[in-house]
Amino acid sequence: MKLLWKFKTEGAVKSSAVISGGRAFVGSDDGSVYALDLSEGKKLWSFKTGDAVEAPPLVLKDAVIVGSDDGKLYCLEAGTGKLKWNYETGAKIIGSANCFEGAKGEGLRLLVGSYDSKLHCVEFATGKGLWTYETENYINGTPAVADGLAAFGGCDGLIHVVDVHSGKKVRSIEAGTYIGASAALAGKVAFVGQFETRFVCADLEAGKVLWTFEDKDFGFLSSAAVGEKEVIVGCQDQRLYCLDRRTGKRIWAFQARGNIGSSPVICGGKVVVGSEDGRLYVVRLSDGKELWSHEIGESISASPAVAAGVVVIGSEDGCVYAFGTRKPPAASATSPKE
Repeated sequence: MKLLWKFKTEGAVKSSAVISGGRAFVGSDDGSVYALDLSEGKKLWSFKTGDAVEAPPLVLKDAVIVGSDDGKLYCLEAGTGKLKWNYETGAKIIGSANCFEGAKGEGLRLLVGSYDSKLHCVEFATGKGLWTYETENYINGTPAVADGLAAFGGCDGLIHVVDVHSGKKVRSIEAGTYIGASAALAGKVAFVGQFETRFVCADLEAGKVLWTFEDKDFGFLSSAAVGEKEVIVGCQDQRLYCLDRRTGKRIWAFQARGNIGSSPVICGGKVVVGSEDGRLYVVRLSDGKELWSHEIGESISASPAVAAGVVVIGSEDGCVYAFGTRKPPAASATSPKE
């Protein structure tokens, strides 16, 4: 791959980009959400919030949903960036929103965690708050949703399992200490790391830990990517680990030159991930061998978005970068869909 374009913002880019309809949507610590043309990297629109935007956006139908450090969840028109509504939580939002279909044709609902220690359920059409579920500490990550359940980790050291329709607790599973990453689901099984030394595989239905992978000294801030037989996760020991999905046994480890808080993406038999060493890496899924890397220079804590043969990722140097073998098509005339 080669560098196709880069776009400069006025702050560090810790938000992970989302690609849809020939556009890349991403937040910046300068307080803005940007829509960029995927082909050229030109700004199509920007929207200013009240504080840094660390959260990844969610593209849903004709809207972009994104949280800000100002404590608000914003719903913007995907085509124009015009504000549809905002919903206020009690503290900053650094994880992405997720969505589910309401019961009995009630329409789409949004779920988002906040540093007010609550999971919020919001009506997509109006921004009206429907329910909150309170934990004992901050919620950093994005809630995962499957089969009517939401699963997410909290800084209270628990994996919470909540009924999405009622907002009631189903169960919680002890992880040992703070969880900063988002849980990845495969059926009723969740994969998530915690701040100290453990990466956990938990059965949400049985409410128990199936296996644990331990690093002797370092924790996991990266959210996992789940393949057919493997789980890929970055660690604060500067390694990217590939674990057997069934047993947790290590298959391989790739050594970077800095901590890996970026969340990996599996695609085409390869894994794409950023590192605090300022490099974007592509490694082979089968054995972890490095196939390609590009040195941006400043720390990469954002996660890559991969679509249309292009990798888009932000860096703490304030730029959004696009890499690929060829230029993708220009943005479609119509608004992007979910």
